[in-house]
Amino acid sequence: MTLSAAQIEGHGDHLYEALRGRTTIAPLTQRAPGITTVDAYHVSRRMLERRLADGERVIGKKIGVTSKAVQTMLDVHTPDFGWLTDAMRYDEGQEVPIGAQLIQPRAEAELAFVLGRDLRGPGVTPADVLAATESLHPCFEIVDSRIEAWKIRYQDTVADNASSGLFLVGAAASPRGVDFPACEVTVEKNGKPLSRGTGAEAMGSPLVCVAWLANQLGELGHGLLAGEIVLSGSLVPLEPVVPGDWMRMDVPGVGATTVRFI
Repeated sequence: MTLSAAQIEGHGDHLYEALRGRTTIAPLTQRAPGITTVDAYHVSRRMLERRLADGERVIGKKIGVTSKAVQTMLDVHTPDFGWLTDAMRYDEGQEVPIGAQLIQPRAEAELAFVLGRDLRGPGVTPADVLAATESLHPCFEIVDSRIEAWKIRYQDTVADNASSGLFLVGAAASPRGVDFPACEVTVEKNGKPLSRGTGAEAMGSPLVCVAWLANQLGELGHGLLAGEIVLSGSLVPLEPVVPGDWMRMDVPGVGATTVRFI
């Protein structure tokens, strides 16, 4: 670590205040040159602690920056993770209030895993992930950044809870028999074709992504817990959205879901 405990607390509080006030701040990599990845995760944890003090509760984790498309778009080339709370979740049929809650939202289509038992690294394999998965869901994550104009480097997105915003979860499907690398997602926006991708876009397979997360958390003394939801990373490029937009994703063998933004 290069930052003091007081500096970590200050940066975490600043990001929390930006979240609540729907404002942006200058990149931490400019304001705190030399910030390490470990520092950034401590900043993220401080931001989470402020949210938990407001009454939110952790219901899962998300993996970010897994696909080449997203890595290229953001010029960030290593996966990261963030915390999901109950205040971030929406279910199929609910409208997602990006206008009231987010700053510069971008939507992405991915697969969400609900775990039936704990996964704790090190040594977690994709086969372990499949065995631990209770259900699989089509999912839209709507990412957001408290960093001005998305001018992020790796430590910026880590500190900012992996650029998390909100997410919408579709109906449950069985993970058994799904060819995760080959499964294809097609995305429409406002009734027009937008993008398509496969499971291979996310580190070769969404199962690999979740295994990576379990092992990464293990190094930090945390795990993926039974009942938690894990967002495994985007399979398509990020798409800016505004209130009034709607998007639909379809993954044959898993299901489809639609999100409407207000």
